[in-house]
Amino acid sequence: MRKISLVVIFSLILIPVLSSCKDKKADQKEDAPTEVAVVPETQEAPMNELTPAEEADGWVMLFDGKTSEGWRGYKKEHFPAAWEIVDGTLHMLGSGRGEAGSKDGGDIIYDKKFQNFTLSLEWKISEGGNSGILYLGEEKLDFIWKTAPEMQVLDNEKHPDAKLGKDGNRMAGSLYDLIPAKPQNAKPVGEWNKIELTVYKGTVVHNQNGENVVEYHLWTPEWNELVAGSKFPSLNPEWADVPAKGYIGLQDHGDDVWFRNIKIKEL
Repeated sequence: MRKISLVVIFSLILIPVLSSCKDKKADQKEDAPTEVAVVPETQEAPMNELTPAEEADGWVMLFDGKTSEGWRGYKKEHFPAAWEIVDGTLHMLGSGRGEAGSKDGGDIIYDKKFQNFTLSLEWKISEGGNSGILYLGEEKLDFIWKTAPEMQVLDNEKHPDAKLGKDGNRMAGSLYDLIPAKPQNAKPVGEWNKIELTVYKGTVVHNQNGENVVEYHLWTPEWNELVAGSKFPSLNPEWADVPAKGYIGLQDHGDDVWFRNIKIKEL
């Protein structure tokens, strides 16, 4: 009887101890740090290419970074020799001839008319340089800027145009000679600027480096009054009658300028 009692007593002592050890191990297992899988960051598409998300959203590249496919000279059938494709950019070789442009250059256009769209690209200007991004253009007169609104591309520090016009309306990002870009957020010479230019049923927005800097509305009384007070009616009396559909152009203003990552989404 004594042996049996000792066994029972020992069992009663041992069972809680073993249970405590099991609970402790279970607690330790629960408290162990959980391994978290590392998800790689989403990478941007290489320059002059679209991401899968952009493709699904309807974006189309207008420049492949390697050829001039799709582009030609304004009122020409060929691509001008003074424009070159180098290091993934469309580069205008400066001639020093200012607004007259290069003898082997001239403005270039993408050979398709667009109506409602968002155009996205990056530009970089040379020291003292001037150029422009034109839209809703027509091939009527000697220069596309005489038929189309222009988003100004400029070295604001050294080019005289920055101090001409009214209230800075010839500075980078502005609707040239009509509406100044505010805020004026263009980057210094040698740095890339990113723009998005949206045209939709007469509403036009210039976005420069992530900020909307110009907004206006075509074909309204306010638009006609604005144009009437500019230099354009003396160059083209019908300038205010911007077509609903037209060409996108890049300007040869006699200075070195670079463009890349040119893409468009039709709306």
